[in-house]
Amino acid sequence: MKNVETAAALDTRTRDRVAELLLQGAATATELGRILGLSPAGVRRHLDAMQADGLVECRERLERGPRGRGRPAREFLLTAAARETLPHTYDGLASAALRWIAEHGGPAEVAAFAAAQVGGLEERCQAAMAEAGSDPVARAEALARALTAEGYAAGATTIATGGQLCQHHCPVAHVAAEFSQLCEAETQVISRLVGTHVQRLATIANGDGVCTTHIPARVEPGARPDRQRIVR
Repeated sequence: MKNVETAAALDTRTRDRVAELLLQGAATATELGRILGLSPAGVRRHLDAMQADGLVECRERLERGPRGRGRPAREFLLTAAARETLPHTYDGLASAALRWIAEHGGPAEVAAFAAAQVGGLEERCQAAMAEAGSDPVARAEALARALTAEGYAAGATTIATGGQLCQHHCPVAHVAAEFSQLCEAETQVISRLVGTHVQRLATIANGDGVCTTHIPARVEPGARPDRQRIVR
């Protein structure tokens, strides 16, 4: 009996670890196994159980460029139900309050509330970015660290046209799905913090796996369009 309980506890810990990894983005069984030190078959056993519980879903990975022979790789990602088990800062009462504001004050009042709500977040992140410099991409990296400390599981990457800020968890996703003003206010905060116009490409509230924000690279004065580069 004790061995059975030990095995069940190990399975639970492994599945919790799988959920933590999928919080960073979709992954294949092979990729998960490489991190966890398990065989792909061993990881799939846990993924099958999580899929049966409605915690993960599977899809074919979108390949960029020419695809090799064989079936497309299958990747796994957390479902909305799984994300609901993570900590949230809002509940049904917040949604009801915003509906009341929208009914009695209109969309502009909801937007004003959203701006006020993210004001504290902006102040805390601004303090954490005090020594980040002026380059937008470098500031995005500092912002990612600050947002992670706030529970957003964020990361920043450099791409050809600048940088991308990815937030793998949204504490207000279930409310923002109904009130887009929350996402819009957060986008404005990101823009002010990195010091340049940004573009929201995807949001968890809209059903995407990750909130993704594009941050354009700084263009050096006098640089030709085909010679622009990222200033780090």
